[in-house]
Amino acid sequence: MTKLSVNINKIATIRNARGNNLPNLIQVAIDCEKFGAQGITIHPRPDERHITYQDVYDLKPVITTEFNIEGFPSTSFINLVLDVKPHQVTLVPDPPDVLTSNAGWDTTKQKDFLKEVISEFKSAGIRSSIFLDTEIANIENAVGTGTDRIELYTGPYAENYTSDKGKAIHQFIEAATLANKLGLEINAGHDLNLVNLTYFKNNISELLEVSIGHALICDSLYFGLENTIKKYLNCLK
Repeated sequence: MTKLSVNINKIATIRNARGNNLPNLIQVAIDCEKFGAQGITIHPRPDERHITYQDVYDLKPVITTEFNIEGFPSTSFINLVLDVKPHQVTLVPDPPDVLTSNAGWDTTKQKDFLKEVISEFKSAGIRSSIFLDTEIANIENAVGTGTDRIELYTGPYAENYTSDKGKAIHQFIEAATLANKLGLEINAGHDLNLVNLTYFKNNISELLEVSIGHALICDSLYFGLENTIKKYLNCLK
């Protein structure tokens, strides 16, 4: 079964809007695991507009499943990850001021940089994943970075799913097939939801993990957190 990692950034966004501890981010992480999530994902940004660096330290001792920290590998981010030692670090190429991750790495131009960063994480025993689009060259060059996994950026899939799901999934099937052949493990994330998740999972070979935050938290406003997580887990069976 493909694992579900719940991104709890939006919980921190709501909390920060009032400047207190409601909702309680730590309790939400604990509850997500209790309700069946197999991982917790966070994305601490330099401006700490949602997840703060202190949140990262507070979450570490309470997470009993998989702890995935994603972000741009700035010096401060690298130091944070090496200090906390999560199970997985997911590297994204977005600059500090973007609203959300919206592109994958150019592994041709940034191969040496990624290789250096990933080697640091490997030395610390941290599994690495890099955020990628479906460009064949980017997947081929990902091997040389030393990364353990790639996370397929599924924004384009979600955007085109309702108009032509067969066409929308095609490039992802090709990308996953190549990644499997090259020995790269596969994660996926961005705009996956209750409508498009099952089709994606059923068509992507050896999909190990999906990271879902925005849609899942939005759905929980209607269905409740426990029921929502169960709905997403059902999509992944």
